[in-house]
This record gives sequence, C-alpha cells and structure tokens, in this order.
Amino acid sequence: MKNVILLTIDALRKDSLGCYGNKSGLTPFIDSLQDKSIVFTNAQSIGPYTEASFRGILTSSYYLEYGREKKLSLKRTLISEVLKQSGITTAAFHSNPYLSAYFGWNRGWDVFYDFMDVEVSDEVPYVTGNDLNKKVREWLSSYTRDRNYKPFFLWVHYMDVHEPYMPKQKYVDIVDPSIKLSRKEMYCLFRDVVLKRDVSDESKVKLLKKLYDAEVRETDDYIREFFGILEKLNLLQDSVIIITSDHGDEFNEHGGLSHDGKMYSELIDIPLIIYDPNRTRGEVCDTLVSNVDIPPTIAYLFGLGKVEKFEGISLLPIEE
Repeated sequence: MKNVILLTIDALRKDSLGCYGNKSGLTPFIDSLQDKSIVFTNAQSIGPYTEASFRGILTSSYYLEYGREKKLSLKRTLISEVLKQSGITTAAFHSNPYLSAYFGWNRGWDVFYDFMDVEVSDEVPYVTGNDLNKKVREWLSSYTRDRNYKPFFLWVHYMDVHEPYMPKQKYVDIVDPSIKLSRKEMYCLFRDVVLKRDVSDESKVKLLKKLYDAEVRETDDYIREFFGILEKLNLLQDSVIIITSDHGDEFNEHGGLSHDGKMYSELIDIPLIIYDPNRTRGEVCDTLVSNVDIPPTIAYLFGLGKVEKFEGISLLPIEE
C-alpha cells in the first residue's frame, strides 16, 4: 500500500499552469510532472472560497448542506476520520485560519498543525512555503525513521499565492523585471485596491495580476522543494500525490478582485493532478469532475470501500 499525499495551493487559478495552457512558464516544476500524472482538464470546485471549497476537498459534501455553519458540522465526515479508523496514520500541516482546529477541522488527524500559535504579520498573514516544508520534513523524518512505518496520508496546504500579493523580488523579475516595488508599496496595493475591490484603474489591476503570477512562480519552487524532501527520504517512489487548489482569484473578469461569492470560471475551475511515480505515461481526462471526488479517490488509493457519507465518486480507476 502506498502513501497518499494531498497538496493544496490556496487561490491557485487553473489557467496559471503550463499544463493547462499557460505560456508564461510560471509552473515549470508542476508541469514537469505531466508524464507520470493524470491531468483533469475539467475539474471544478464546489465553491469560490476556502470555507465552501474545502468541504468538498476534505469531507466530500456540499457547502450549504447543513446550513451556514460557523464550525464544521459533526454530521460531516472528514477523510482523516475514515482513514484513521482504518489504521492509517494521518497528518496535516497548513496555516489557514478558516481550516484551523478552532473551526473543527482537526478531527481524525494523528498530527494536526495549523500554525495558529505562530506570530504572523499583516503583510504576510500566513506561514510561508519554505517554513511549512521545514515542519513537514521534520515530521516525515521522524515518522519514517522506523522503516516499518505504517502507510500515511499527508495533507499540506500552501498559502503563498493568496493575497496580499507580496512575492520576493527574484520572482517578480521572472514575471516582469521592470516592476520595482517596495514591500510597503505592494501592501498598499492590497489595502487600497484589493480590499476595496476597486477596479477603476486598469493598470493597477494588471500590476496586481503580475504580482499574483510571481507568487505562483514562487509556490512552484516550494512544491519542487517538497518533492525533493520526499526523494531524499526515499518516499517519492512509494507515494501517490494529488495536487489541486481550493479556488482561483479574480482580476476584474467579472467586475471584482480576490475571491468573492461568484461561480465563474476564474474562481471555480481548478487544477487537479494525480501524480504516480510508477506510471509509464501521462494521461489527460476531460470528464467533468468535482473536488467532492477527492476524498473517495483517497479512500480508493488506500484500498477502502465506498464511504456512505461521501457524495463524490472515486476518480480511479480512470478507465471507469
């Protein structure tokens, strides 16, 4: 039995990735995985923001099914609960407050680290991908020290693409070397334009999109680093890795910015890639699928039967 790893990237638009047609070279590492992956070209999120979408990604249920809950309903079943009951080790690392223990997302995890005890700034209100990877590496190194370790399910959620758009200059240079903004100027764009949903100045909207693209490029390097950790620990060959996002971001396609309650393509069309290092060739699946299908797919990969509470269906075997 293989390990299963779920990598989710907050606010990553599908059309940012080269394997979905983007020609800007923002995701060279993720694109390089195609030959050993199934790429789903028609995957959709059940909602345009985190609280809505993750009910699909981790509980295979729909957002408003139990009313407008503040905390995760006990009527929902997390994939972590299903796996833990079957004797599979479960671990989660992320820094999104909406997915924290406070809101009930810590059920069924042997290790659940939401970084809510870590001090962050207004400019970067989350733990960055390199710090997240360090924490994950520590846990993986410790857990797999005993070579007789049980298969594990690991969920890692990267926040780096999310606003405020504060990329490092070296990534800005890759996207557009003419942009020279201080950290303060970047943050002012967020405060004065994004937060106010002010799309009156087209040049500022275009600038924000370039900063967003730079963060996509930066996050691709964090994913590369994560795969390097798996390789160094001799875990890559024994792991299936699912890569997706919870939603996208809008840049005035429909009169706004960020990710509000709209069900348009730029927000709900998501990348969905299943990487298996033992595949002999890449595949593309054009069937319409949903992120409620992710938990049943994870259960399938661990050899478990149908979970009654799950509303999605397994995306594997792909022939079906």
